[in-house]
Amino acid sequence: MPTPNPEALKFLLLRRSCPGKTLQAPVPSADELSGIMTAALRVPDHGKLEPWRLIVLREPALKRLADLAQSRGDALAIEPGKRAKGVAQYRDGVLAVAVIASPMASEKVPEIEQLYSAGAVCLSLLNAALASGWGANWLSGWASHDQEFVTQGLGLAGGETIAGLIFLGTERNPPPERPRPDIAQKITWKSV
Repeated sequence: MPTPNPEALKFLLLRRSCPGKTLQAPVPSADELSGIMTAALRVPDHGKLEPWRLIVLREPALKRLADLAQSRGDALAIEPGKRAKGVAQYRDGVLAVAVIASPMASEKVPEIEQLYSAGAVCLSLLNAALASGWGANWLSGWASHDQEFVTQGLGLAGGETIAGLIFLGTERNPPPERPRPDIAQKITWKSV
């Protein structure tokens, strides 16, 4: 018989991301964040390739990225509202962890599975932060898909991409619970 962990299941059933704009200081200490990141890296990783890495972005780095997002938005003629939203996520952030997908050549593990593993790191990092009592949100945005932004701003190598930006902090003004999926509409049971 399996050994249930009702507290873990209760957490997963009740977990909710915190909107990035509601996160503020204080943020996890370096030691607290190290524990959260250690938990985050315990994800499915076929072939033990570790096709991901993390970049911790403290407030000064986020402000620099906000400036870069503004200049890249201008250069790319991004629509003003979309540009402003992309700049604001960096400008208003206090702490974020960029999860970088770094797929490797492998005959056994297709690139798509390596990208899924990086996505699993994002969710595990988000859940580890929430389980630790911090507010957290998984964001991306137009700038994270701009090659010049990620190369210049984060030093990403060719073939690397941002799987997600996990913003962390203390939540202020939590919004009401949002509707959740109707499992009857999303699950199909097959017996044969």
